[in-house]
Amino acid sequence: MKFFTKLAAAAAVSLAMVGTASASTVLNNWQFNPLGTGVATAQTINEYLDVNGNAFIQLNATSASTFNFVEHAVFNISQADSNGDIFTDTFPGGYVTATFEAYGSGQFAGGFQFAGGTITMYHNTTKTYGTTAGVFGANTGTQIAQFQVMPGGGGLVDGTGNPTGNGQITVNAKATTPGGLHAGYFFRENGSDLANEDLLAFAFTNANGVGPKGLTPTLVNEVACQFSHYTGPGCGAGTYSNVAGNHFFVSNNGQFKLAEVPEPGSLALFGLAILGAGVVSRKRKQA
Repeated sequence: MKFFTKLAAAAAVSLAMVGTASASTVLNNWQFNPLGTGVATAQTINEYLDVNGNAFIQLNATSASTFNFVEHAVFNISQADSNGDIFTDTFPGGYVTATFEAYGSGQFAGGFQFAGGTITMYHNTTKTYGTTAGVFGANTGTQIAQFQVMPGGGGLVDGTGNPTGNGQITVNAKATTPGGLHAGYFFRENGSDLANEDLLAFAFTNANGVGPKGLTPTLVNEVACQFSHYTGPGCGAGTYSNVAGNHFFVSNNGQFKLAEVPEPGSLALFGLAILGAGVVSRKRKQA
């Protein structure tokens, strides 16, 4: 029993250390050029890119208290650090958008977590977001980055699986070389192109339900019917409406940050934490 107690303590300490390491490695004063033409004319990003958009979520109850989910979302990225300096003011033709596909599980009136997924960012020379081009205009133009969603993150939901009012949702992701970040867009403070590095990303968004007035035919057709392959009312026949506990839209606005990948030692501590949590959990079930 002492072994399990010590292991649990080690796990808790390890998680705390990893959390501290992650928080201390968020990139500040990095540089972004929405046009992809290099660092010379890039804009300094104090900490984050602003993101806003809509997500369509489909739930599948796996028991009276648990569910699996699939989420498809589209985002517009028009400025950084909420500074009001819209990218297209400084970079004519610098329209940046993103798509998000993810899946996971959760508990009704509890929490949910992501298990995997993809964040893909695009640059377009013309504004297509909100139109029928591609998928709601969010995946047109040139792909500039792709991040793989890592297990974890998530947030809280109510008894029907909807995110709690203005609830914060966290997404953890990673971009790896080659191909994670494309050259010419993302740079360190010293001008080094981040396309040559592996990086983490953290997205923090506030989720709110979308009412009938916000459910435009274009949004439904593009994001639910086309992107999510939903085939219910509103896709070909009938009128679409959100159904609590089954499928619904939420609006999202928040921040997208870049961070260093933790040192191997931190990853080892994280592995110990997971091992400790798993061993203790199994021991409790056997008791």
